[in-house]
Amino acid sequence: MDLSKEYRALVERLEAEGVRLVEKDRVWHQRLIHWLLQVVTLGAQSQYLDRYVTTIGRTIYLTPGWNDRALADRYATMRHEAVHIEQFKRFGLLPMALAYLLLPLPIGLAWCRMRLEREAYEETLRVQFAHGGRPAVEKIREHVIRQFTSGAYGWMWPFPRAVARWFDRFVDGL
Repeated sequence: MDLSKEYRALVERLEAEGVRLVEKDRVWHQRLIHWLLQVVTLGAQSQYLDRYVTTIGRTIYLTPGWNDRALADRYATMRHEAVHIEQFKRFGLLPMALAYLLLPLPIGLAWCRMRLEREAYEETLRVQFAHGGRPAVEKIREHVIRQFTSGAYGWMWPFPRAVARWFDRFVDGL
């Protein structure tokens, strides 16, 4: 498989569907979200602008230096974000935003956020498995578990064993 060709095709498909790719640090409300996340997570999420690609509605906000990232990382991330695009189509902007940000709690027990991210991370795992088999997936296991259980996503699901069970079951099914 030509990963470069796959990546270009994915980006072209998304853009043809009206998805916008925007540099995150150039948008005032993304800088505001970055600051707010630092405050509400007491500094635990301080890399929002620099490390986390974000999808809101039909816009994917890219990190600075996006094109400097490894192609495999950009491809996996864009596939992950494409799942969020589909979620916004399925649920609508306001219901998706409310569920993602507030239900049942904005921090600590964010069940809706956990489920939405889990669906997107399953796509990430499919990509990793397709390109490197089980070793590639195992290489990111601890990172994925930390994403769910740390301040990165506001401690959306602070049960590492439950996240590990989901991860292992999903990977076993691949």
